[in-house]
Amino acid sequence: QVQLVESGGGLVQAGGSLRLSCGVSGRAFSNLSMGWFRQAPGKEREFVAAISWSGGSTYYADSVKGRFTISRDNAKNTVYLQMNSLKPEDTAVYYCGAGPRSYYYAATYDYWGQGTQVTVSS
Repeated sequence: QVQLVESGGGLVQAGGSLRLSCGVSGRAFSNLSMGWFRQAPGKEREFVAAISWSGGSTYYADSVKGRFTISRDNAKNTVYLQMNSLKPEDTAVYYCGAGPRSYYYAATYDYWGQGTQVTVSS
């Protein structure tokens, strides 16, 4: 079984930055592709960013491209999401997922963390 634990969420003003972390245990992290999704109240979980197992390929939603950066440190079993130029519409619970068959679709991920709240005030 794979365990994922997100951290780094919080309250930030518009234009500010946050870095989310997702620690992974229970399986060889270096073999896992990873993704970040978010879910705002009353909305479906939506794709934010993903990274291949090697870190050589990254993928982003159009809404965050140029502002967010996904990265991973295989030595620390951790994937990161650096979020800059945050907007109020980025407010959501952010979830880390692992082992996808398709990066963009939440239903194809095998494992999920518990989520971390990000709130951006205007």
